[in-house]
Amino acid sequence: MRIDKRKSDQLRKISVEMDYLEYPAGSCLITFGKTKVLCAVTVENRVPQFLLGQGRGWLTAEYSLLPCSTKERIQREANTGRLSGRTQEIRRFIGRSLRPIFDLNLVGERTFIIDCDVIQADGGTRTAAVNGAFIALCSTVNKMMANREFVTFPILDFIAAVSVGIINNELMLDLCYEEDSSAEIDMNLVMTGRGRIIEVQATAEKLPIERSEFDKLMEVGFKGIKEIIELEKNIVGKNIK
Repeated sequence: MRIDKRKSDQLRKISVEMDYLEYPAGSCLITFGKTKVLCAVTVENRVPQFLLGQGRGWLTAEYSLLPCSTKERIQREANTGRLSGRTQEIRRFIGRSLRPIFDLNLVGERTFIIDCDVIQADGGTRTAAVNGAFIALCSTVNKMMANREFVTFPILDFIAAVSVGIINNELMLDLCYEEDSSAEIDMNLVMTGRGRIIEVQATAEKLPIERSEFDKLMEVGFKGIKEIIELEKNIVGKNIK
């Protein structure tokens, strides 16, 4: 039995509060068990220098752990004068996850900035951030379509992300912090609604694993991805084909 009484292939309880903030173009508070991530989208009518004059847009992400999101207070990175390697890597992970399903040729010279702030962390913050960022982006685009700011809907498919690992020789889906910190192997998986893989991050923390075990991890992860995407469809899926 797992720490939180779940089955090995069971997701944590997921909840989404839409339009959690008043001022962003779109926002949500997404919860996976005890992990809570606030995701908000800002749309700016400009693009980075390398895209000027090309008529296409850009999408990027920010990520941070708030000081009291963990048991021991985390120092604000702004006070250190630099971002940690972990923060930079997760920011890139979120952006890489979203750009393959967002047609930047359809949005004009606009930049979509997605802020993902972890207000409570209990494992799986980067995967929760990807899911929340996707939902907040869909909400933003739905509103812009209603205002006739786009001719064609630019989101090409659903995406979802989930963690999976092996703990004490047992495959487990959607790891909480205690499970993640003791995992023999842990994986973060991002896939589309059509079952295509965007990213796989996997590390054997102790001993190498067999290919057959890796394949089983992928199957468990794919099961979780499908469940998350069904949730997304119920929330924001009207315009995605």
